[in-house]
Order: sequence, then structure tokens, then C-alpha cells
Amino acid sequence: MQRTKTDILISGGGVAGLTAAAAFGAAGFDVVIVDPTPPVMERDADGADLRTTAFLQPAQRFLETAGLWPRLAKHATPLQVMRMMDAAANPPVIRDFNASDISDKPFGWNLPNWLLRREMVGRLDALRNVDFRPGVGFSAMLPRLETAIVTLTDGSRIQTRLVIGADGRSSPVRQAAGIGVRTRRYGQKAVTCALTHDAPHQNISTEIHNSGGPFTLVPLPDYNGEPCSALVWMEHGAEAQRLAALPDEDFEAAANERAAYHYGPLKLASKRTIWPIISQTAKALTAQRTALVAEAAHVMPPIGAQGLNMSLKDLATLLELAQNDPAGLGNEKMLSAYERARRADIALRVTGIDVLNRTSIAGHPFMQELRSRGITALHDIAPIRRAVMQLGLGAKG
Repeated sequence: MQRTKTDILISGGGVAGLTAAAAFGAAGFDVVIVDPTPPVMERDADGADLRTTAFLQPAQRFLETAGLWPRLAKHATPLQVMRMMDAAANPPVIRDFNASDISDKPFGWNLPNWLLRREMVGRLDALRNVDFRPGVGFSAMLPRLETAIVTLTDGSRIQTRLVIGADGRSSPVRQAAGIGVRTRRYGQKAVTCALTHDAPHQNISTEIHNSGGPFTLVPLPDYNGEPCSALVWMEHGAEAQRLAALPDEDFEAAANERAAYHYGPLKLASKRTIWPIISQTAKALTAQRTALVAEAAHVMPPIGAQGLNMSLKDLATLLELAQNDPAGLGNEKMLSAYERARRADIALRVTGIDVLNRTSIAGHPFMQELRSRGITALHDIAPIRRAVMQLGLGAKG
């Protein structure tokens, strides 16, 4: 028999929502998590999310507390070096940012999103206080002083102390709470897929800039005995659509040219998918008995592995507040503290990624020259290089 009362109702069964359910469940809270679309957990199935997520060091520690990392570690590819390459410069500017400058660990670890869903659902199955309802979504809510009454798409109702909106950039929870958004559109889309290549990636994540947006190759485990990387290729919308529709051989030729043949011949190792690129922030992170996290709260271009790692900082903050005062779960004091703790960091990182993306889009020779000089300066001045790497990992600037 399904429960009608819980501590926390999570709307959203993506990576952030599943992580939230595991983290709060591991901490002893009763959790119901819903999503209208059952998770696709096989690489080649229709609807599989072929993007990847790079978990930085702080995120990995949070996954440990959620009991997820033991399931994920064996599938994770370390990210030891972040390579920045400006292919528009002559000769190309290439600089490596090595995690060994600031840590005895890699910057992070990369995993495919479809695999994350599979392993996270497996973790939830082992938590008796977590009730995952795939195929059922959030419909409406009535917040009250002590609880909120949530109506689901199957007509059932749940009384909960806290509603967490982890349900994406068009968040039904955010809309039900009457929270608006600020959106910035770039006219870009991202083409994503997996590629094999002759040269080993050596745990190097390579971000290649020219115009239209970055072309990023992120290490994955070998595929059919060949080195493999995940590609995120950001381009102007019409060009991205054209690339996504090309025959395989033509797409491979275009990818090799855009990569300046950096890894040798690139070959498709998966289907291609395409995603819109925007920046978006919610005008508030909370409402009565409600907290927004992840893309319900903030969306940014996929640069520097900031998106999901920011989302896990949201969850870590919420969890800490909940554990510090379990009796106050979801009350005004807790939610106000969450808003204060996360607002400035979100604004800083969304603005920073926006600037980086606009610089990467630039096709004007003067702007490209400034970009290549900026990459050189960030790397070649050691104190700045280390400070930038620490900031990227989540240290306060």
C-alpha cells in the first residue's frame, strides 16, 4: 500500500532528483519521489540520455554520504587534466590545467547519464524509506502552515512537510509555487554523442574553442576496445540542427575538422542527441513548504562541469539544514536559510559561465584574440591558475 504521508516529496526523477532521494533517504527521512517519465536505463534504448555528468571532488563526497558512490565508482572515468584549446589562434593555443597542482585527487569523475539513472534507481530500491513512483508526476499542491498537500497525476494525494522541485527548467513545482524565471537565450544548441578515437584520452577533458561555442571531449571508458570520449558540441541553432542530421560519415568529417584532428580520427560510437542551450535562474529558490534545486532553480550552458555540481551543492545545503533541525523540516526558517546560502553562489556561477559562453561564441578576430590571451594568462600565472582551479571545484571566490 502506497503511503499518503511523508517527510519529503521530490518532483523529478533525473540525476538530481534521484540523488536527492538517496541522500535524504540515507539520512533517515521518509521520501516519495515522482516523475511522469520512467527512467531510461540502457545506453541504446529509445530516449536514453547520452550526455555525461562530471562529478567534481565536492560532489563525489556528497555521493558518498548518499550511499551512491560505491555503485558509481567502478564505472567512473577520472578527469585529471582540463585542457583548454583555442583552435582559432595561429598557431593554436593549448594549455593544460592539472589537478595535481592543487590536489592529490582528480578534478572529478565522468559518468554517462543513462548509467547514473540505472545505478541510482538500484540504490533507491535498497532504501525502504524511499518510495519511487516512475510514471506518476506532480500535478498541484496546497501549501499550509505545517505541511503541503500534493496532488499527483494519478489522482492520489500526499501530505508532506517539504516539497523539493527537481523537475527541470520547466518545473511544474516552480510554476505551482508562482515563482518566475529570468531566461537568457543564446541561439545555441548542443549536439551530444560518444566518439572513439585512435589516441588515448589519458584522462584529459579537452575543451576546444573556435566560434559558435565550445567543442568538448570528456573521457569515458574504452568502447569495444578503443579509447572513447563523450562529445558536447555547442553551435548556433541552425548549424547544430544540420550537424545532428548529417549522415554518420559526414558528421565524423565535420567533428574531425572542428577538433583540429586533436585525437586523430573520431568515429561515432552512439546515436546523436540535441539539446537547447540557455541560462535561466528562478526569481526565488523557495516558497511556502517548497524548495527548488538543480535546473528548476538554475540552468546554464554545459561549460566547466558546473551545472550538476551546483545542483548537488543545493542538495548538500538542504540536507545539512534538515539534519541540523529535523523538527523544522520545510519551515520558513529552514527555507530562508537555504535561500540565503545558495543565492550568491548561483548568481556568481551562472554569470561566470554566461561570460565564458559568450566569449566562446565570438567569431570576430579581435574577440578571438582576447580569448586566446585570456586562456594563456589564466594558465601561465601560477597563483591565478591555482585560484581558478579551486574556484572551479567549488571554493568560494
